[in-house]
Amino acid sequence: MSTSGLNMSRRIRRTPYTDRVEQHGVRGFSVVNHMLLPKAFAPSVEEDYWHMRAHVQIWDVSCQRQVEIQGPDAARLVQWMTPRDISKARIGQCLYVPLIDDKAGMVNDPVLLKLAPDHFWLSIADSDVLLWAKGLALGARLKVSVREPDVSPLSVQGPKAEDLMAKLFGEHIRGIRFFNFDYVDFQGTRQLVQRGGYSKQGGFEIYLNDSALGSALWDAVWEAGQEFNITPGCPNLIERIEGGLLSYGNEFTLENNPLECGLGKFCSPDSDLEYLGREALQAIAAQGHAREMRGVLFDGGPCPPCGKPWPVHAGDAQGPQIGRITSAAWSPRLQRNVGMSMIEKAYWNPGQTVTVCSADGLHRPGMVCALPFA
Repeated sequence: MSTSGLNMSRRIRRTPYTDRVEQHGVRGFSVVNHMLLPKAFAPSVEEDYWHMRAHVQIWDVSCQRQVEIQGPDAARLVQWMTPRDISKARIGQCLYVPLIDDKAGMVNDPVLLKLAPDHFWLSIADSDVLLWAKGLALGARLKVSVREPDVSPLSVQGPKAEDLMAKLFGEHIRGIRFFNFDYVDFQGTRQLVQRGGYSKQGGFEIYLNDSALGSALWDAVWEAGQEFNITPGCPNLIERIEGGLLSYGNEFTLENNPLECGLGKFCSPDSDLEYLGREALQAIAAQGHAREMRGVLFDGGPCPPCGKPWPVHAGDAQGPQIGRITSAAWSPRLQRNVGMSMIEKAYWNPGQTVTVCSADGLHRPGMVCALPFA
C-alpha cells in the first residue's frame, strides 16, 4: 500500500489476513518478525481506544509467529531457554516465559503453549527465536524438531469478545479460562483458541492452522461481530501502556534482564532448574538489580510520539537523570500522559516526583507509578 510508508517486497511477509485488512482501510503497517502488522484503522488512536474498551475488535496479529518445538527432548530445550519452571505446565495451558541468554539478557518474552508432553509452541515477540532455538538444539545434539508452522493468530479483543466467540464457535468457549486453550471446529478443521491477547480488555486469539483459510476466518468473525459493533483494530498504544504491557524492542532488549523488566515472579533463579544464564541471573539476584520498569504519569498537555527515548529526571530538569521514557501517549481516560521507563532503584517508589523532557522541548512534571496504571 502506498499509505503504509513501506517499500513492499517478499522480505516483508504478507499475512493470511492482509487482503481483508487492506479492504477495511488500514492506514499503515509496522513490521514484526519480518511480517506485516497493521498499525491504524480508526481516525485516531483515542477513538480506537474508546471503541475497544466498550465493544469488540478483530486484529491481524499473524506476526506473533510460532516456534514449534517437538520431540523427546522438547521439554528439555524449552526449559533450557527460560528461568521459569515449566515442569508443572498442563496440556492446554499457556505460560508467559522470559527467554534469556548466557548473560541473562532478554531474548524474547513469548507465550508458551503446551500442546503435548513433547510438543510446544512459543508465540514470540519481535526477535529471531527460531534460529536461536535451532542453534541450541543442534549444539546440544537434542532429539527435537524446531520449525515455524503455518499458524497465524487472529485476535478478537474487547468486552464483547466472549459473546462474539460463543456465537461463532459455541457456548463451550465461555469455559476456557484465562491463559488456557481449547479447540474448535472451523470448516471441518480443528483450530486452537486461547483466552488472552495483547490487551487488558479481555479476548481470545485464534491460532489459525492453515493460511489458506485466512480470508474465510476473518469473514466469519466479521459477520458474527456485526451485532456487537465490531471494527478492525490493532494493539492500541494507550491501552497497552495503561495496562503495563511491555513491548520487546521498546521497553527492553537483549541488554536487559528479566528482574529489571519486572518479571521476577516468572523466574526461579535459586532453583535446581537447568537453564541458560542461570549463574548470571543468580548473580544479579544476589547483588540486586539497579533499575526496574515503572509507569510515569506526567503533565504538559498531550505529548508527541515517542520515537526516541526521553530523559526522566528526579525532581526538576536539573535533577539527576534516573531513566528514559520508552513509550508514551496521552490517556483520554486519565487526562494525563502515561509512559513507561526503567527507573533507578533509589527513585523507583511510586510517588517519586520527576520531570520528563519530551521531544517537543517541554519539561513536563510528573511522578513514578506502579504498573498497570489505575
